[in-house]
Amino acid sequence: MAGGTFVWWGYCFANLASRDSRADTRTTYFIAGGDVSVIRFFGSIVVRDLLLAWRQRGDVLVGLMFFVLVATLFPLAIGPEPAWLLRIGPGVLWVAALLANLLALPRLFQSDWQDGSLEQLLLNPFPVSVMVAGKFAAHWLASSVPLALAAPLLGIQYGLPSAQWLMLLASLLLGTPIITTLGGVGAALTLGLRQGEVLLALLVLPLLAPVLIFGSGAVAAVAAGQSGMAELSLLAAMMCASVFCSPWLAARALRLAIE
Repeated sequence: MAGGTFVWWGYCFANLASRDSRADTRTTYFIAGGDVSVIRFFGSIVVRDLLLAWRQRGDVLVGLMFFVLVATLFPLAIGPEPAWLLRIGPGVLWVAALLANLLALPRLFQSDWQDGSLEQLLLNPFPVSVMVAGKFAAHWLASSVPLALAAPLLGIQYGLPSAQWLMLLASLLLGTPIITTLGGVGAALTLGLRQGEVLLALLVLPLLAPVLIFGSGAVAAVAAGQSGMAELSLLAAMMCASVFCSPWLAARALRLAIE
């Protein structure tokens, strides 16, 4: 599921490149020898940001530990009633994952903006939306995928059966790209502002309410004996829309922030 989502990101962002009116007209998208230069640039941004995330892995671990602590404290506060824990488990895990992702969003562009490398990236001959897309993909792989993989393990303490935690994993893998891309637009809009983290939360959280509803609703549907595919289909549609549109919007916001 994670690998398929990442391939879908690359396909979407390669197509999105043609929309960027600021792209240099000399940029070669496809060369006869099979060299896909835009996809190579996208891949180089992903690898670069993943290496930076590895060097600063303490920041990634903060979000993961926050997710684990929030999900663990709820059963201690509510009590050991199995039926109650089973009922609230999917919602608690989704809220914890949403807040943990939100905690990591401010650093999406912050370090590059502070050291001046963001301006250099904006001057490259490729569309800015492709650069932004690469940063989104790397951020999702470094911050969101570990949370999604840890969620089934945490679901065990809520007594979730295998069918429910598998649905939880699927919904998180479809929902977290929406959090990353919409949150990335908010991070670009608040870049360099005082108390930008607070403004980011105020901008993004209302937009992410449907993701939370459909994500936890998919698990609840499985618990009720239904398939949960309706909720997953809605999440997939929202993911496609956000993956196509958000890099372009974030690219515009970054140009405004730099100028």
